[in-house]
Amino acid sequence: MKLNELTLVDAIKKLRSHEISIADLYHDIGEEIEKKNSVYNIFLTLNTDALEKPELFDLPLAGLPIAVKDNFLTKGMKTTASSNVLKKFVPPFDATVIDRLKKSGGIVIGKTNMDAWAHGSSTETSDFGVTKNPRNPGYLPGGSSGGSTAAVAADMCMAALGSETAGSIRQPSSWCGVVGLKPTYGRVSRAGIVPMASSTDSPGPIGKTVEDCALLLNFLAGKDPYDGTTSPMPIPDFTKVLSKGVNGMRIGICYIDHPQLRGSEAADSIIKAGLVFEKLGAIVKSVPLSESLVKGKILNPDYAVAVYTIVQRSEVSSNLAGYNGIRYDLGRSEFGSEAKRRIMLGTFTLSKGYADKYYVEAQQVRSLYRKNFQQLFQEYDVLIAPTSPGFALPLGASKDNPMFGELEDLLLEPSSITGLPGVNIPCFHDEKTNLYLGMNIISDMWQEEKMIQAADAFERNTTWNEWRKK
Repeated sequence: MKLNELTLVDAIKKLRSHEISIADLYHDIGEEIEKKNSVYNIFLTLNTDALEKPELFDLPLAGLPIAVKDNFLTKGMKTTASSNVLKKFVPPFDATVIDRLKKSGGIVIGKTNMDAWAHGSSTETSDFGVTKNPRNPGYLPGGSSGGSTAAVAADMCMAALGSETAGSIRQPSSWCGVVGLKPTYGRVSRAGIVPMASSTDSPGPIGKTVEDCALLLNFLAGKDPYDGTTSPMPIPDFTKVLSKGVNGMRIGICYIDHPQLRGSEAADSIIKAGLVFEKLGAIVKSVPLSESLVKGKILNPDYAVAVYTIVQRSEVSSNLAGYNGIRYDLGRSEFGSEAKRRIMLGTFTLSKGYADKYYVEAQQVRSLYRKNFQQLFQEYDVLIAPTSPGFALPLGASKDNPMFGELEDLLLEPSSITGLPGVNIPCFHDEKTNLYLGMNIISDMWQEEKMIQAADAFERNTTWNEWRKK
């Protein structure tokens, strides 16, 4: 096994015991990047002096290379959000998350490709070319954190950082066959991250195993004076629930009766996952789909698509208003077609006479979803469902489809608009295409430990995670 194929936790252990050297590990990472980056178009900018950093054994992340989505501000390293508007921008300071990563001993190995401004679920809207799925280069990696998930899947880093507004960590993690964790909104600071939709943006870790993501979350989470939406709640050690199992845990299976999923491979994989949890001692029940707020049932996710579309476009129109060519050299003419569409729709929904009709009503429906989840989490510890309706789609699938992202994130939007945490883990592998299906596990707000506990138990008792088999 090459050293770049180690998990983050295993690499730390081997460095501590002096079984491997940091120089050898970076050598293998560098070889992998040199071999694969021109094929998959994953890294937009590389940290060429990473090897000049001192060995950081005394810090938790031990100087290991972490890939970072290109919407996190990185001091002295370009941050473009994959848009031509920012193609010359070099930030003068680090995002809070990057600062915490560095203080914990992580090294930013490079900045990864993404959908421009995080607008999309394919990484095809990037102004710097399409990223290909390392599992099968004829397919999309998903998005908008497609570059970060692809970097992990291709063993071009030890772990990565992504951001999610509605599926942008979990959906590409599903398509690339890796673990992606979206924390509770407000658990991790947004300060210094190029904003998309400020009321749902959530930075989070992407890793090879649940254990890797739990460890990274320990160092990213916490109150930040530069982000008023972050919570002052104490941060638990998310790794303490690992290996605890799920005996007695109450688990609800959701969305498999949705017309788009009924009888599909994605639904079948979740039914089988439920059987795994039952064998491990969990109490598993199906949660029926409902068109209205009914106790014991889950609201149809279709309505969340409309809510998210209106809220996200509205917040995009506000957040992108400042990119006018004064501060960043390049002006609004450099926006791509996807950004222009979202700005126009958002401006329309916030305009006089239409805000009450669209934006206010969307927020009211958003509240219904939150009430629905509050009721369900009185009965269940976690809810499980397919992360995406199916496998990764072929390159070009998002072309001329302005609602591509919303439809591929259909099953994730309810948890995103309500601020809930969720984690994707691989739950099926198709040997013919080498593509994966993912399971989304969500818990109530500030209850990340429950979903991590369930995800870890499934991962340890199945063979879908390739790094667990190495």
